[in-house]
Amino acid sequence: MFEGKDELTVIQEDIKRALKKPDTKWAMLIDLRRCTNCKSCTAGCVSENKSPPGIIYRPVYEEETGTFPNVKRRFIPRPCMQCDNPPCVEACPNKGKATWKSTKGASAGIVMINYEQCIGCGRCVIACPYKARNLDAGAIYTEGTPRIEAYELSPSWEYNRKWPREKNHIPIGTARKCHFCLHRLKNGMLPMCVSTCICRANFFGDPEDKESLIYKMIKENKIKVLTGVKGNGEVKLKHTDLKGMSPVDIAKKVGYPGSAPVFADTSKTKPRVYYILP
Repeated sequence: MFEGKDELTVIQEDIKRALKKPDTKWAMLIDLRRCTNCKSCTAGCVSENKSPPGIIYRPVYEEETGTFPNVKRRFIPRPCMQCDNPPCVEACPNKGKATWKSTKGASAGIVMINYEQCIGCGRCVIACPYKARNLDAGAIYTEGTPRIEAYELSPSWEYNRKWPREKNHIPIGTARKCHFCLHRLKNGMLPMCVSTCICRANFFGDPEDKESLIYKMIKENKIKVLTGVKGNGEVKLKHTDLKGMSPVDIAKKVGYPGSAPVFADTSKTKPRVYYILP
């Protein structure tokens, strides 16, 4: 609760106020002191964005420190960092068309992907230090069962567009990642991960708005950012290594979606996702 109100109610008001301003730049703050690893954010994100196998926008990492019996655990949700200096954008060969950092309108602050312009080369996947991107291999959860369930073929509405789940139809074959639920934001709604968090661990809005809850939380707490995420069995790839590699193979090589986050006070990528550590 914040001043007698549910945090979600306050954040909702912050979003609606921010949408009235030109070029509000969105950001997220995650309070790890509150996260209990329930993975409601992960499940909500998969449901909202119809994420197929091999695509996970919001994993939650688990860390254990100390020696028994003095052991501590913490849980770290990881959306796309929406970096202000995004290496994925720099790596893209289709400059300014397939992926870019938005600075205007309702999407300001978000790193965008245009599925119609993405060539599926995978360069952005290996460039992202946070393991936040992967190529959609076209997989379906119920493939190989007596029937493919209708909910898997229902369209998603990412980037405020209707995307059917059909063979050889984009976004199959393209890079995919978290986009702060832009289609919801444009309608004054919270990102799904914020809505579904039972612990109220997520804060969202314009961090430059002094009336906003995210601004107040950042001012009152010591903030950290991620400098990267390590993956199990991770192999460093060059873009020349990607030729002929399948999306599944690329994901395995880079260790997507990661397992071990690395925190610091600052990062050269200038992420717009901030953390309060326990």
